[in-house]
Amino acid sequence: MEGIKEAVDYGVIGVLLFMSFLSFSVAVERWISISRLKESEFTSRQELEVELTKGLHLIATVGSNAPYVGLLGTVLGIMLTFYTVGDKGMLDTKEVMMGLALALKATAAGLLVAIPSTVLYNLLLRKVRVKLALWESRNAGQGV
Repeated sequence: MEGIKEAVDYGVIGVLLFMSFLSFSVAVERWISISRLKESEFTSRQELEVELTKGLHLIATVGSNAPYVGLLGTVLGIMLTFYTVGDKGMLDTKEVMMGLALALKATAAGLLVAIPSTVLYNLLLRKVRVKLALWESRNAGQGV
């Protein structure tokens, strides 16, 4: 049972670490790309919008799904805790509380990934809207 507990714990935390790395690296790349992009080089709004929004869906996906991955870890951890209590046939409060605390760690980790990802997504979306507005004002609404 200890092996399953470690697999669930490290598996969920590992997935969340990967999601966090993905979100952060895409956000940094997009921030730099959007900052360097010159909207005057584009002839249509659609081409500009496609270039500006590349990869943003990944950040949004991480932000919206990380809490669910954390919740999955919590549910699995609680199931393992109940299984352990049922298997031993006695109630050791210390063991139950430790199991539940470890299970809740997954939810906390999921939120620690989701909150910054959502903030980064919204900041980047604001930069995209500003670049599009600048393009439209310089091109008097052409290509809309």
